[in-house]
Amino acid sequence: MKRQPIGIFDSGVGGLTVAHAIKQILPGESLIYFGDTAHLPYGDKSAEAIKYYSHKITEFLLEHDSKVILIACNSASASAFDSLKKEFNDKTIIIDVIDPVVEYIGTRDFKKIGVIGTKRTISSGTYESKLKEISPSTAVVSLATPLLVPMIEEGFIFDDISNAIIRAYLSDQSLSGIQALILGCTHYPIIKNQISKIFNFNVEVVDSAKIVAGILRDVLEKKDLLNDSGKVTDMFFVSDYTTYFEKIAKMFFEGDINLKKADIWN
Repeated sequence: MKRQPIGIFDSGVGGLTVAHAIKQILPGESLIYFGDTAHLPYGDKSAEAIKYYSHKITEFLLEHDSKVILIACNSASASAFDSLKKEFNDKTIIIDVIDPVVEYIGTRDFKKIGVIGTKRTISSGTYESKLKEISPSTAVVSLATPLLVPMIEEGFIFDDISNAIIRAYLSDQSLSGIQALILGCTHYPIIKNQISKIFNFNVEVVDSAKIVAGILRDVLEKKDLLNDSGKVTDMFFVSDYTTYFEKIAKMFFEGDINLKKADIWN
């Protein structure tokens, strides 16, 4: 099992931030990534639809012998994590991107924190309920920022359009006085610097990618599943080919990538 790949999925390019962080911490691991570009963004889909997509993708990743499945999507983590564990827990290890961040926040002493994410992630209340459980004295403010994912997927980053949209969201008075801001979507680290700039770099912007990568390393070490063979093969699948996905993947992984289209819905 040590040689088997780590399976990662997201609705699009966002999960590449997590995949990149994993490669930095665990360069000896093989990755198999699935971007469900045919159905993005997940944030405006129903919980039932997200569960269906997530279960089908998990089956696909298991068919490719994934030793771990990482849900690199907050909307899917909020809507499908429990059902995926129930169905596949005896077949693989499943890790989400919400619990590791909540555990990290529990080690800090923040008085007020903000959470931004898709409509689905925010409406689920998952972050708020879990943060209240682990840190009852911390005030939590949640804000849906639905335009950010399509903005990023369309390539509008580091320009006047993206700056205007980000500023419009983060100027919301509810976020006044926060000490930390959780990026409740794996797409958002792509615009992390722009977000930090809005707060004059005085707010800790919590990026799940590195936190989750660290948790994954701990799990693999504990289960004695670290790849020690020296052989690494990364594969990238999308449900609908987009030039932007390939462009971003090449940027993160510095060169040509093994990208294929996989229609798993038929």
